[in-house]
Amino acid sequence: MPLSTPPVLVRPVKGWWDRRAFIQFPFDLYTGHPYWVPPLRLDTATLVNPKKNAFFAHGNMQLFLARNGKGKVVGRIAAIKNGMHLKKYNDGVGFFGFFETIDDEVVSSALLNAAADWLRGQGLVTMRGPANPSLNDVAGLLVDGFGKQPSILMPFNLAYYEKLLVTYGFQRCMTMWAYYAHTKTARMDKLERGSGLIMKKWPSLSVRLLDMKKFEKEARLILDMYNDAWSENWGHVSMTEAEFLQMAKEMKQILDPRLAVIIEDDGKPVAFAVSLPDLNYAFKTLKSGRLLPFGILKLLFLATSGVIREIRMPLMGVRKSHHGKGLDAMLVWETHKNAVKMGVLGCEMSWVLDSNLRLIHSLDTMGGVKDKEYALLERAI
Repeated sequence: MPLSTPPVLVRPVKGWWDRRAFIQFPFDLYTGHPYWVPPLRLDTATLVNPKKNAFFAHGNMQLFLARNGKGKVVGRIAAIKNGMHLKKYNDGVGFFGFFETIDDEVVSSALLNAAADWLRGQGLVTMRGPANPSLNDVAGLLVDGFGKQPSILMPFNLAYYEKLLVTYGFQRCMTMWAYYAHTKTARMDKLERGSGLIMKKWPSLSVRLLDMKKFEKEARLILDMYNDAWSENWGHVSMTEAEFLQMAKEMKQILDPRLAVIIEDDGKPVAFAVSLPDLNYAFKTLKSGRLLPFGILKLLFLATSGVIREIRMPLMGVRKSHHGKGLDAMLVWETHKNAVKMGVLGCEMSWVLDSNLRLIHSLDTMGGVKDKEYALLERAI
């Protein structure tokens, strides 16, 4: 008597065909969903490719696919070892990411078991995520705000994911917020007055915009500020120069220097904020996730035609030596001034750690609202 086909089979991704299926699965899962934004397939392929992603200089990753008894893909996951995280914390924490699954506890548990087994094999004792592949990339689980389109480089997932992860034994280890401010409702007058007072109190401060002619040099300055500013924040892992320059190179294609603000003290850069046009409004039209043959033309037109009126501030930092001086609020004000001149109507600032009380106070003061809630979860393995 033949053996019955198992209800779900999870196997490591091997070869081109599996990798293609790994990238394709979200397109099948989210078909017709009104708020899901198709990622560029090329971007995902780069993130999981050891030859193209600078993360692999210190990290490692194993991709898995879940198939049902008929061979149809029903889920995917990546088990991730982050060498920079372990170097800083030495806490035995591994990560999972690129997690997508049908609403089935058997499938999700099988995927998570496979990731946990691989991480244990790497000598790790805790699994945390989602991170794709690190907290310096797209990370976090959406837990509130499902009725809205995500902003550029922010995650989106189906509402049942939290239930599946909690059922498996995960617990929340950090909450993150996406704040939103609209030009018509934000109380920028307070930030304007506050910025003016700061400049009077510290006349050594000056504000400038990023110099695109010295882009690589400017990127290194921002990396140095970023790693210093965030070094004591929960979960922070310094980006390597190669990782940051890779990210900066990708951002350069869509970056408007009017939205890249640098504050200097006696000529030394001490704070920065970088905002990007929310190209998710353009990516939404590329339903296949492919730029060729005509997608790139559509994307460039939407990015430069003034149709996109929303921005996201994904990067902001103030050197530890200048904490508590109000420079974070000053960065928001300077960005707001320039954005309004460009015709921008709203800005998402994300994500903001629930433990970052200083920044939360500044955003609350200016009239920002908590628009979406994200979480990182973990469990012992």
